Amino acid sequence: MNSLNERLRALTPARLQGMRRGIEKESLRALKNGSLALTPHPAALGSPLTHPHVTTDFSESQLELVTGAHASVEACLAELTEIHAAVYRVLAKDGDELMWVSSMPCGLPTDETIPTGRYGSSNVGRAKSVYRTGLGYRYGRRMQTISGIHYNWSLPGLDNQEYFGLIRNFRRQSFVLLTLFGASPAVCSSFVAGRPHELQTLSPHTLYMPHGTSLRMGRLGYQSDAQASLSVSYNSLEGYGASLQDALTRPYPPYEAIGIINPGGDYNQLATTLLQIENEFYGTIRPKRVIHPGERPLHALRERGVEYVEVRCMDLDPFETVGINAATGRFLDVFLLHCLLGESPPDTPAEIAALARNQHYTAARGREPGLQLERAGTSIALSDWGAEIIAECRPIADAVDAALGGSAYRDAIEAAAASWSNPASLPSARVVDTMRRDHADSYTGFVAALAQRTRAALLEAPFGAEAQARYARMAAESIDAQRAIEAGDTMPFEIYRREYLAPRRLRV
Repeated sequence: MNSLNERLRALTPARLQGMRRGIEKESLRALKNGSLALTPHPAALGSPLTHPHVTTDFSESQLELVTGAHASVEACLAELTEIHAAVYRVLAKDGDELMWVSSMPCGLPTDETIPTGRYGSSNVGRAKSVYRTGLGYRYGRRMQTISGIHYNWSLPGLDNQEYFGLIRNFRRQSFVLLTLFGASPAVCSSFVAGRPHELQTLSPHTLYMPHGTSLRMGRLGYQSDAQASLSVSYNSLEGYGASLQDALTRPYPPYEAIGIINPGGDYNQLATTLLQIENEFYGTIRPKRVIHPGERPLHALRERGVEYVEVRCMDLDPFETVGINAATGRFLDVFLLHCLLGESPPDTPAEIAALARNQHYTAARGREPGLQLERAGTSIALSDWGAEIIAECRPIADAVDAALGGSAYRDAIEAAAASWSNPASLPSARVVDTMRRDHADSYTGFVAALAQRTRAALLEAPFGAEAQARYARMAAESIDAQRAIEAGDTMPFEIYRREYLAPRRLRV
């Protein structure tokens, strides 16, 4: 604790004022009845290949809304709200589709019917589509329709070693975020049709875990036997890069059996290695660096170092208009500073395995009274460990408030402490309670009702002529940019694919 406070004193107000955060938020497009919308990405939203703020994630039916990097949480959420408002005005013109407000998907059709994202005829666009086809073969399309919020965060003056120390502590302590902000304890039964699971039946079409926090981050979420074989170390950029390069170049027999091109001449996947590309590696947090066009992300990291971290374990909060509120953003800022400032010993294979178990325990049973987690080879109550961490966040919040003015950061920590001591107030508990009380135990009925409410709120929100013109212009410019990329392509796709995936392009 003392060393944490000593390190905190070394963080100047100017550096704290230099914190930046941005958000990427995924949402399925759904129909009013709670089923997946199978329509193409709306043309009026522009090109998902080149639009700076509105794209798609895995599915053609899965919007991804992207903010810039902002000096305040309020400015970040203001832009996220504006992007939502712009999207909803297009959706409202086309019909009455909803943005699904929960991380776990709406009612899904058969796996092969879920449409993968389409990005045009350019090589880079085709590669994005083939990558998604590969994800479908490897993990099933249903798993890929899970949606979340990614919180991208940076602080001036950090080197690679400090960012990796932050990442190690984040992985140790991320159970706090799953418990405080997990909001996916239930799911539509269509998600697990034909698959083994440990869920309990709440009603004919709704399954749940009574003490669950985030099914998205548990065994039903972004998990894979193939990736479970990876023991990626976060002790240094060099070690992390070597682990990732191995996964990107190591042949994996089950994927070799799928093959790259099927007998009809269509592509099944980009590669037969354990990972097709870097983005396929799942994790609660990633070191990131903005890349140059055509550059491999691992090469960018190795050449120019970590620029920011991407927090990937945040569920959509269905009770919030844009899936996250300002208090949550402020808690994330302080939590990340806590991870940065605390002692961060090297990780080991044994600890990495224990962290995976802790994540599964928390996702499935995080609100269970007396739940024990593993810490440094011993057992500790989740409630006690989390309370320690939140208490250690208070002086950090005070320092941020002193640098930025006001008391909003301390208020966010106190709100989190109050929620921690009252599990019935946590979002995951509220989801179950509201679903049971107001929606006849129906997951899709509950989420569809909140999505309708969100749609109405966003369509009523101020969105002036200037904003309307700006988003229309961005959409048009993105379509022009996609056409220019397609017109400039001269290389056959197969040569492009081999060149892009060449192992030498991963190295510095």
